Amino acid sequence: MKPQTTNHKLTTLVPCSLSLVFLYCLLLASCNLTTGVFEKNITIPKQQWESSFRPEISFAINDTVSLYDVYVVLRHTDAYNYNNIWIKATVQQPGEASGKSQQYDLTLATNDKGWFGSAMDDIYEHRVLIQPQTKFIKPGEYHFTVEQLMREDPLKHVLNVGIRVEKVK
Repeated sequence: MKPQTTNHKLTTLVPCSLSLVFLYCLLLASCNLTTGVFEKNITIPKQQWESSFRPEISFAINDTVSLYDVYVVLRHTDAYNYNNIWIKATVQQPGEASGKSQQYDLTLATNDKGWFGSAMDDIYEHRVLIQPQTKFIKPGEYHFTVEQLMREDPLKHVLNVGIRVEKVK
């Protein structure tokens, strides 16, 4: 009678195949280009947004045919003192020396309904649409600068500010 042998190649092949499948799924999930979404948030030092602190966010646009929705993303604590925030957003197109600016009064809450954003404990996140169905006419690197225009300086209890760009479906 011949002793039974095990096939070691088969037992090492199965975990390797599962690892490749997991890696492939991870790559697909992490790729922003397949979802058409870009988002970057900048931490506000000491949760006090000074008017001199103007975060810059850069991203690349290659598809100049599609339309995009541009959002300001803002995170603050429940201790934030206002129902709104005034900001100035400046966008600089590829190859341009200066950008175009626009001021926005973003409503974050009402006295009747409270905060509009999503909440986790005492932290609120708002995604406020500032530029619906925007067409980026030049391919390349775009630069957004965001600054706060509130009377309180520094503006307390602000955690993060950012930009979100979504391809319109």
